[in-house]
Amino acid sequence: MVTFLLVCGAVGGPLFVVAFLAEGFTRAGYDQLRQPVSALALGKSGWTQKANFIVTGLLMLAFGVGLWIDLRQYGVAPAVSVLVGSYALGLIGAGIFVTDPVGDYQPDGEVVSGPNLNGSLHTAFSMLVFIALPAAYFVLAGGKVARGSIGWAVYSAATGVLFVAGFVFTSIGFFQATQSQPHRQLAAGAGLLQRITIAIGFGWLTLVAVHLLGGF
Repeated sequence: MVTFLLVCGAVGGPLFVVAFLAEGFTRAGYDQLRQPVSALALGKSGWTQKANFIVTGLLMLAFGVGLWIDLRQYGVAPAVSVLVGSYALGLIGAGIFVTDPVGDYQPDGEVVSGPNLNGSLHTAFSMLVFIALPAAYFVLAGGKVARGSIGWAVYSAATGVLFVAGFVFTSIGFFQATQSQPHRQLAAGAGLLQRITIAIGFGWLTLVAVHLLGGF
């Protein structure tokens, strides 16, 4: 059972990234350099990204349970498990509630005049993802330092710093995309930066799962 739960964590991140990249390449009018991953949930074809959020969230929720069981001999197990579980719930909520359009991408002729409740709830759940996940990095980093595993501690802490920095600059870029400003340097690459940030953050989860499975 524990092995199955850890495998869920190993496959969840790559599945999520591959799915949104494939969808982004095939979606008409969608620019992966500028648009957020969440925008793929808009329109008639949006069910694929909604499913991607929810399925990945369920896999990571299972992984959180696996972490609780596998790491219970260490003091950080409850905190890391709860944080990963919170991140998983954030993904599920982000899949249930659809984002407001960002910039000029409004598929199927959808016209949204302003923020709505679904968009606000999507933002709230997304914030849970981008807060709980780096917190898990730093908690595990502290636990690894206490156990003398300096390599994992440094990697976890560095991932946390890069993830938070990526989230901040991505958020600025998407905000700029909603403004009528002549200089919007970050907006032009906010989608790419978000994808790099997600790959870094979700990659950590994959490597932790593989490590606990005895891969290295």
